[in-house]
Parts: sequence; C-alpha cells; structure tokens
Amino acid sequence: MKWSHVQDNWSAFYDAITDRWPDAEEDALDEIDGDQRAFIAYIARLTEQEPGDARDEIRDWLTGELPSDVIMDPEHDNHSIMLSEKYVPEGEDEYDDDAKFGDGR
Repeated sequence: MKWSHVQDNWSAFYDAITDRWPDAEEDALDEIDGDQRAFIAYIARLTEQEPGDARDEIRDWLTGELPSDVIMDPEHDNHSIMLSEKYVPEGEDEYDDDAKFGDGR
C-alpha cells in the first residue's frame, strides 16, 4: 500500500496501526492526523528507535496488503477476494457464501 492510502483514510487505519504497534494511543493518532513525518517521529518515540529505523519499520508495514475494510470500493473488494483464493480450499469458490461451507454465523 502507499502512504496516500493511509493518509486519505487515516482513522480507518487505527486498528492496523495498533495491531502492529500495540502501545500506540488513539489520542496521539488523532493528533498525527495522517502526517507521515509526525507518524515516523511518534513511532520512533514509542519504540525508542532512531527516526530512520522507525521509518524503515513503517516502510515494511506499508508493504502489507491494504486492509479490505479501509476502502469501501467494489473493485478493491473484488481484488482482495481474488487474492484470497490461495487460502480457499479446493472445491470452494472464493465468491461463494461461506455459510454453505460451515463458516457462516
């Protein structure tokens, strides 16, 4: 993903940020408001790293897949579903209703 995805959907990334950095606080994230330099400085302080190391850690985090619940766009959702096909057991269509396979609630 790109930083622009994060910046444009900042508050939607709070869960992904706190999954990666559990000590991150929502109030601090509110203040950062998608500012990349402020986020790097915050992660550096939070993890007691040099800013360059924090920037590298954030860059590694950005190499991950864009969380499907961040962008509500059918094209993005369909792309995410297609990527998930490698995790779907043989005989199951990734577009099928999960309830048919005992996964529904």
